[in-house]
Amino acid sequence: MKGFSGRFVDFPDYIVGITKEIWEDRGLATLHDYYAPDIIVRSPSSVVVGNQDVISATMATLAEFPDRTLYGEDVIWSGSPEEGMLSSHRLHSTATHVNPGVYGAPTGTKLKYRIIADCHAINNQINDEWLIRDQGAIVRQLGLDPKAYARDLITREGGPENCVKPYTPATDVEGPYKGCGNDNAWGQSYADILTRIMSADFRVIPEEYDRAAILSYAGGAQALSFEGADQFWMGLRSSFPDAEFKIHHMIGREDPLMPPRAALRWTLHGKHSGWGSFGVPTGAEVFVLGASHAEFGALISGQPKLRREWALFDETAIWKQIILHTGDL
Repeated sequence: MKGFSGRFVDFPDYIVGITKEIWEDRGLATLHDYYAPDIIVRSPSSVVVGNQDVISATMATLAEFPDRTLYGEDVIWSGSPEEGMLSSHRLHSTATHVNPGVYGAPTGTKLKYRIIADCHAINNQINDEWLIRDQGAIVRQLGLDPKAYARDLITREGGPENCVKPYTPATDVEGPYKGCGNDNAWGQSYADILTRIMSADFRVIPEEYDRAAILSYAGGAQALSFEGADQFWMGLRSSFPDAEFKIHHMIGREDPLMPPRAALRWTLHGKHSGWGSFGVPTGAEVFVLGASHAEFGALISGQPKLRREWALFDETAIWKQIILHTGDL
């Protein structure tokens, strides 16, 4: 780990370790060390530039959810310490809604939701990030509808003209990381599966998924087998049938004592022109930032299949873009 602190065993240890240090151990000041001063953090809801704004947002989250935990389920990574490394970090977070904040008056609700964060690190510091938090799961557990939450958020942020604009190519900021992952076969396999799905070839699901595949999707949805995968991906794609699908980053890995696995970061960009998970078509131009992880295995010898999948996007950011287009406030 050239350029990184010697207290970390490897890159996953670094990513999991600093996450706990920052959030659970209250080491917010270490963000001055672990994050570059001009870091760019892109989430579906906004683009934040600069470490100070990251620290402010972190404090606001901890004020609202003081017992928040972030359990690192996996770190799928590529690169080298010398050239920089990209981690796709999947987390299972818990938190209790104790105090007022962006989610409204405290409810005392205990939350569980997932996050996927892609971070570029070099010389013991992160300088570029793509962060997807399952906002749909959060607001549903708080008793809110994602569309209604997005509508209320626009109002609380000062209306359509003044509200925080979701992440789109128009609001993006170019960062230092220019990589696109690695050429590992498992990453390519998953990319091929998702590309076929987004090309409306849903036959790939019974062909490439295990019949007992365990699936975790945006909105906190838990699904099983071919039907679960078909319903989730069909609901998304049918809402934006003509949108351009693009894979921006692809990693595959084979590590000791771990199943073969893959991480993709992708986007859908186009019109809300179809019936699906987002209701009546509105013609709104929508940009969907998504991230997904998959694990593979061969329960039956010689027949490797996708056995577990996690896929996240932010439903509230999609609804915000639709509402800003329709003016349905």
